[in-house]
Amino acid sequence: MSQTALKKIESLRREIERHDHLYHVVGEPEISDREYDLLLKELADLEDANPESRDPDSPTQRVSRGLLPGFKTARHSAPMLSLDNTYSLEELEAFDARVRKLLGKDDVEYAVEPKVDGVAVALRYVDGRFTQGLTRGDGTEGDDITANLRTLRSIPLRLQGRDLPRELEVRGEVYMESRSFQKMNERRVDAGLAAFMNPRNATTGSLKMLDTSEVAKRPLQIFLFSVVRPERHGLKTQIHALRWMTDLGLRVNPDNSSAQGYAALRRVCERWETKRERLPYGTDGLVIKVNSFRDQEALGFTSKSPRWGIAYKFGVHEAETKLLRIELQVGRTGVVTPVAILEPVTLLGTVVSRATLHNQDEIERKDFRVGDRVVIEKGGEVIPKVLRVVPGSGRRGPKFVMPTKCPVCGTTLVRDPEEAATRCENPLCPAQVRSRIVHFASRGALDIEGLGWKTVDWLVDAGLVKDAADLYHLHERKSRLVEIERLGEKSVSNLLAGIERSKTAPLDRLLHAIGIPHVGATIANTLADHFGTLEALAHADEEALLEVEMIGPEIASSVARFFFSKAGRDFVRRLTEAGVRPEARARRRAATGPLAGKTFVLTGTLEGMTREDAARLIQEAGGKVSSSVSSKTHAVVAGSDPGSKLDKAKTLGVEVWDEPQLKAALKRAGITPASRPA
Repeated sequence: MSQTALKKIESLRREIERHDHLYHVVGEPEISDREYDLLLKELADLEDANPESRDPDSPTQRVSRGLLPGFKTARHSAPMLSLDNTYSLEELEAFDARVRKLLGKDDVEYAVEPKVDGVAVALRYVDGRFTQGLTRGDGTEGDDITANLRTLRSIPLRLQGRDLPRELEVRGEVYMESRSFQKMNERRVDAGLAAFMNPRNATTGSLKMLDTSEVAKRPLQIFLFSVVRPERHGLKTQIHALRWMTDLGLRVNPDNSSAQGYAALRRVCERWETKRERLPYGTDGLVIKVNSFRDQEALGFTSKSPRWGIAYKFGVHEAETKLLRIELQVGRTGVVTPVAILEPVTLLGTVVSRATLHNQDEIERKDFRVGDRVVIEKGGEVIPKVLRVVPGSGRRGPKFVMPTKCPVCGTTLVRDPEEAATRCENPLCPAQVRSRIVHFASRGALDIEGLGWKTVDWLVDAGLVKDAADLYHLHERKSRLVEIERLGEKSVSNLLAGIERSKTAPLDRLLHAIGIPHVGATIANTLADHFGTLEALAHADEEALLEVEMIGPEIASSVARFFFSKAGRDFVRRLTEAGVRPEARARRRAATGPLAGKTFVLTGTLEGMTREDAARLIQEAGGKVSSSVSSKTHAVVAGSDPGSKLDKAKTLGVEVWDEPQLKAALKRAGITPASRPA
């Protein structure tokens, strides 16, 4: 192998590692997914041409080839102990009093870290290279999941900087962000697979899979939170250790902080009671540690947990009510979900009367029965869930048994023995048809006024529509529409007018409405901006789609599969024959508009428009819309109830706009939001 090839290979490896760090650790990517994939392909080609250059720590070697034979166990270099829990500020004050008494101090400094709802792991590095990753296991031994952890690009295979430690062990939490978990579940449901119950269970299952190529597809992240034997590395405090890990290129939670004394610690905990609702990941409390490692050593351990740390659990928002009945809900992909119908109760300012029961297994595990008094919980924007039965709460009904037939169409239900989900596999099931049509007409899609759940129910029950394309033939059946109960002549005229207007809706809205897997509002915008017309997109193969910024292999495959499938071609043909001519994307303005080259992030609720509308208008004015804040963000547009993106903008010194400022900028670009469809 020539020295030139060797230098090029090493240069590419370093460059890819840098981009991995920028994207997965820092959160400030410099290149598109397409550009990254090209770099990775160039490196793989060079390594294939020069097999003697192969290195197990190369970015191309993150995913093992073939299935793993199983997981061996390995002993932890130091026990992984759990922290004691405290559930009130009074208990936390008592913890502080014990610490001060044992140390003989009047005041103690604490490190405060969000308690991420994930799976604890230990990572080992030798000479700066990642060599082993273990689960917590029983605290003394854990499963060796090194191959799976290597697929996480937020875990560097090589540490950064000079004077790297000869040996280093760090510990952290692998987790899934709420939004990524939701998108993953949507993709699974679209693919006919069962949705996961929660991010933590999904994370646990992902890390124990034997196929690393499948693990690599899961949206796993990591935050590192401790250094084993920190004194070996000259570290004096927990906050110092967190900063040191960051300098090594390890991903550390930016929301970590410190508090001097109990009064300051209490204020931090009180702020987190509301701040936690804006986090992109699940958390049920704070991890509080004595900051000084010398003080930690002096405090020592009990038989089960350290005396220098405690987990402060947030207060839960619970209410007691009665389980009136259990109904079955059939989704647009056929999954049948049992839903608890509750005696209405107010929780966090909202009247709650329904909550999901997930599946038959969950009902059996918690033994929910009609007539039970049950406890429900809701936190922030989280969907209410039924926690438990109140013992001795009265007369109980019989055990719930999932029916064998679809409650809507009567088709025999099917359940994979390896999954919890039960499905109706009839694609013409009215419940599935209803859901797909409602999505097609929803505000974020084609926004067809008057076409909500009730109207769709009437249309499907009357046999007037079997899919969304049938909507464009309803004008031929106006006389039958008027005959439908509660649909008067005026309502019918308004509905038909709304359907007619939707024929020339913007292309991105139509793409979002169709419901192609992985194509939400943002991706639909990107595709419309690049291809301009439905015809051009429908003829684009995977290679052409991969040329589009933000479009990776999974999305490209999904889009091409739809447009080249018989069902997809037939659906588009029927739309076209009915006169659907989506508005072509005006690409010239976007290239030279007054917001060209500027990136915006949207957060909170806007009063005069939806966030989808705002994103579309910004792009028409030449700007870009991103989902994450970085130093390259021009401005964050904040509505009411903004999330953590606003906090990050202030930290980075990024300009913050309100809605009137955005409207003024759009007006200068010749775009008036008020004239856009609502």
